[in-house]
Amino acid sequence: MDISKLSLEQKIGQMFICGFHSLVPDDQIRKLIEDYHLGGVIYFRRNIDKPQQVASLSASLQKLAADHGNLPLWIAIDQEGGMVARIDHKQISRIPGNMALGATDHPDYSYEVSKISAEELLQLGINMNFAPCLDVNNNPHNPVIGVRSFGENPDKVSEHGAAVIKAFQEKGLSAAAKHFPGHGDTNVDSHMGLATVEHDVERLQQVELKPFIKAIQQGVDVIMTAHVIFPAIEPEPIPATLSRSVLTGLLREDLAYDGIIVTDCLEMHAIAKFFGVGEGAVKAVEAGADVVLVSHTLSDQIEAIEAVKNAVRSGRISEKTIDAAVERILKLKQKRLTGLQATEVSQVFLERHEKPEVDRLLKEISRKSITLVKDQGQLPLNTAEPVLVIWPEVRSETQVDEPWTEVVTLGEALSKYAANVKEIRISAEPGQEEIEETLNTAASFSQVVLATYTAGSTLPEGQMSLAEKLLRQNHGKLVVASTRNPYDLNDIPEIPAYLCCYENTPYFMEALASILAGQSEAEGKLPVSLDEPGVAAAN
Repeated sequence: MDISKLSLEQKIGQMFICGFHSLVPDDQIRKLIEDYHLGGVIYFRRNIDKPQQVASLSASLQKLAADHGNLPLWIAIDQEGGMVARIDHKQISRIPGNMALGATDHPDYSYEVSKISAEELLQLGINMNFAPCLDVNNNPHNPVIGVRSFGENPDKVSEHGAAVIKAFQEKGLSAAAKHFPGHGDTNVDSHMGLATVEHDVERLQQVELKPFIKAIQQGVDVIMTAHVIFPAIEPEPIPATLSRSVLTGLLREDLAYDGIIVTDCLEMHAIAKFFGVGEGAVKAVEAGADVVLVSHTLSDQIEAIEAVKNAVRSGRISEKTIDAAVERILKLKQKRLTGLQATEVSQVFLERHEKPEVDRLLKEISRKSITLVKDQGQLPLNTAEPVLVIWPEVRSETQVDEPWTEVVTLGEALSKYAANVKEIRISAEPGQEEIEETLNTAASFSQVVLATYTAGSTLPEGQMSLAEKLLRQNHGKLVVASTRNPYDLNDIPEIPAYLCCYENTPYFMEALASILAGQSEAEGKLPVSLDEPGVAAAN
C-alpha cells in the first residue's frame, strides 16, 4: 500500500465510501469501483438478504476491486444494535441497542455483545461498523439520537463506548465513533435540517466531548462527524462536518486524534439542502475530513468525487492535503485489511440454535435492562384473569431505524404466562377510528397493558390520546411499557405504572412479559431523566 504508486484519481477514490441498491454488484457500484477507484462501500437493508448472500456480496465486491487494480475495500455498515440494525436475520444475533446497555449499568455487557457482533460482521466480509454512537442524549426532544445513546451521563457513555471500541478492534473490526463533537443535545434531525448546539466550550468539554476523548484514548480507528453547528467552536454558521475549526483545530490539534475522520452522509439535508453534495465534499476535505460518505445516489456520488478532483486541479485543495488523508487511509487499511482476499470471506455461518451461549447472554441483558419507573399498585398482573395488550405496529421506516421482519409482540410473549391474553395491534400513529375501536374492546377488561412506540421526539398524538382515554376508563390495572423512547412518560404523566424497554425486539418483549407476570424483577437503571418528579437518571 504505497501512496507513490497511486494516481490523483486513485487517491481521491480512496477517500470515498458509497452505497448502492441491490443484493449483488450492480452497475452503480461497478462504475464507482471500476471508474472512480472507490475506497469503500456501505451496506443498507437494501443490500441484505441472508448471511450467505452478504458474504458472497462482500467477496464479489473485493474481487471486483482487486481485478481492477484497486486496494481492498472498506465494507461498512450501521449495525448499532437495537432499533438501528441493517442486518435483520435470525442467524444474526440481535445485539441490544445502546440505551438498553446503558440501563444495565454494566460496560462489560457492552464489551461482550460487541465481540459477538464483530465476529459475525467479519464473517460476512464487513470490516467497519459505523458504531458506537457516543452522543450524550440529554435532550428529551432529540428526534434522531434517543435510544441510540447510552444515556445522559457523559462518564457512563464514555465507559460503554470505550468497551464497544475495544471489543470491535480486538477482533479486527474498525469502530467508527459518532457523531463528533456530539449530536445528543439537539432537537433537529440532521437528516432533515440543520441543528445547532449553543453550549460554550467549557460545557462541551464536560459533556459532549468526554466520550470522544475516551474513544481517542482507546485508539478508535475512525470518528464520524456531525452535521451540527457549534458556534462556540466555529464562528461561521456551518456544521462540524464542514468546519476546519472543528475537524482540524479541535479534533486533530487540540485532541491529538491521528485516526480517520469520516463524514456522515452528505446526502442528508443538513448538507445537501444548504451546501450541495459536491461543494459539501470539497468543504469537508478542506476542513480535515479524510473520507467522504455519500450513501445513495450515483449522480451525487460522482458529483462529489469530481468536485474534489476539480478542487485539487484548480489549486483550491492542495495535493498535500489529499496525500495526508490517503496516508492515514493506507495506514489503517494496512493494519486491518492486509492479506484480505475475496476468496477468504467465509460462506459458512452458524445457525442460531448452535449459539446457546449467545442466547443466554442476550436474555440476561434484556432482564437487566428493563426499567420500572413507577408502579402505583398495578404489578404484577393477575395471570388468572383476562389481559388486554395493545401493541403498536411499526409499519414505516425512518432514515435511522427500520421495522424488524421477525417480531415477537408483547401479547405473544405474555401468552406464555397468562391463560387469557387478547392483543389488539394498532398503527404506531393510530387514527380516531382505530382509537375508538380499541377503547370499545378495552372497556370490558379489568387489566390493560399499553405498549407505546416513539421513533421521534414525542409520543405520537394518537398513542397519547389512547393512553389518556384508557386512564378515564378506570381499569383495575393499567400498565404502560415504552418499547423504544423512554421519554413517553413525559407525555402521559398520569399513567399509574410505567416501564422502559428501550426496544421492541423479541428478547426484550419476552423479558417484559416475565416481569409483568411477576416471574422476574425489572433490574434496569434509568439512563436518562424524565419529567416525573424524582425520576432522574441513575448516576
